[in-house]
Amino acid sequence: MKSILNPLMHKQWLLLVALLAGLFLFSCQPIPDSKELAGTEEFPFFESEISHIQKGYLEGSYTVAEVVQSFLNRIEAIDHNGPGLNSIITLNPDALVIARELDKELSAGNLRGPLHGIPVVLKDNIDTHDKMPTTAGSRALENSFPLHDSFVAQKLREAGAVIIGKANLSEWANFRGELSSSGWSGIGGQTRNPYVLDRNPCGSSSGSAVAVAASLTMLGIGTETNGSIVCPSHASGIVGVKPTIGLVSRSGIIPIAHSLDIAGPMTRTVRDAAIALGALTGVDPKDELSLLSEGNYHTDYTQFLNEEGLQGKRIGFFKGATGRNFKVDSLMAHAVEFMKSKGAEIIEINQVSAPGTAGHAFQVMLFEYKDGLNKYFASLGPDAPVKNLEELIAFNNNDKLSMQWYNQRYLELAQEKEGLDSQEYKDALAAMHKGAREEGIDKVMKEHNLDAIIAPTGSPAWKTDWTNGDSFQLGSSSPAAHAGYPNITLPMGFVDELPVGISIFGRAWSEPVLLEIAYAYEQGTRHRRAPRFLDSDMP
Repeated sequence: MKSILNPLMHKQWLLLVALLAGLFLFSCQPIPDSKELAGTEEFPFFESEISHIQKGYLEGSYTVAEVVQSFLNRIEAIDHNGPGLNSIITLNPDALVIARELDKELSAGNLRGPLHGIPVVLKDNIDTHDKMPTTAGSRALENSFPLHDSFVAQKLREAGAVIIGKANLSEWANFRGELSSSGWSGIGGQTRNPYVLDRNPCGSSSGSAVAVAASLTMLGIGTETNGSIVCPSHASGIVGVKPTIGLVSRSGIIPIAHSLDIAGPMTRTVRDAAIALGALTGVDPKDELSLLSEGNYHTDYTQFLNEEGLQGKRIGFFKGATGRNFKVDSLMAHAVEFMKSKGAEIIEINQVSAPGTAGHAFQVMLFEYKDGLNKYFASLGPDAPVKNLEELIAFNNNDKLSMQWYNQRYLELAQEKEGLDSQEYKDALAAMHKGAREEGIDKVMKEHNLDAIIAPTGSPAWKTDWTNGDSFQLGSSSPAAHAGYPNITLPMGFVDELPVGISIFGRAWSEPVLLEIAYAYEQGTRHRRAPRFLDSDMP
């Protein structure tokens, strides 16, 4: 890849690199093999943070168009070729046009905020009203162009971010059928783990996580119903924030369950996640649950970042996700000892949710899936490629590729459900909330006077297997997911070449304290390291 800068600007850039090298040297690892990190040596924004990009803009070291072009070039080198991560479904053909407009604004002295000119990719279940379809990875929506931006896309555009593409995902956010492989979709194929290519990226926000980890974008946006932000973030060694339900509007996002779904940022650092989260918040009349965020949201979460944020904290250690992988347990033990050394008090707890909560949550998902999908298809207007869930099921049955590796059992179960006025649904929703909230997180945190709860996010990534599907060994996402409460994952260390994350979760609207704890842990441990795109982790 040739330099995109003229000679004078190239000299300025070299000086800036030298200046900034000391700021983020800790996150840039030696490059042992040029094949493993193809294109890195010529990529000026490798492992950069949002503040570094903004500093360059303000100093005139490069333009938004130059930054965007660099990321597009890297996607071509790393995602489409090179290691072939396959994390991006489609690129925005207007990305450079948007970038040039933002450059004009900068020249006129108008900086929209910290996301001005920052490249971002959206999980491809988040609507954009542009030249990119929104597919959920499904061949049924291959040519589906929404009539409006999602609230998330709207907020990002207002903040000056450049949506450069849509990320691959587990088809229908991994709630289509049994024995699925995370990161596989009929549209995008299989996304690969950037650390070890034959390992799975987890899902369903697989492409968003991989693109961030591999420096294909500065920022990714994922969605979670249960684990779909935190698990892929953990598997790709990045930071993922699953916010409180209602903090970020879900309007314009292809749903699974409106009582559980939420979008959130995926980044390489906690600070970047805090910056992005502030840009996504706000009340949206189209999402009634977002009305609950009034008085509970912030537009600047960086104010809560504190390197001494562990001092005096009472933190519950959820033991339910331990005892299944001694290597993960060892990393978790080190994390606990570090937190204690920084002044935190750790209280072991064995149960966070009431028994049976997961079963109630599954029924809620089925009821709300049918209702939500039918409403979403209606929002696409008269030209919608499928008009309802029944038509989607019929399409899949007639499409050989869609049904090649796994079935559509969850779509079929959802189709059998009645409407949301059903007493069965109302009872399941009430039981889920009671088990996850009043008899779950709220109860445990009150009893022990806790600021947050920690647990390992998951086990090291398994080998991708299209025949047998995913091989989850452990996870801790369900308590926060079922309650609709916030959860943050960030790197905790490595098992061989594979990253493992630690999750920090707590009460509704507790993002400030969770970010404070996460930032203090991150700054004190520095576990994040860039992927090397290894063919195998075996010697």
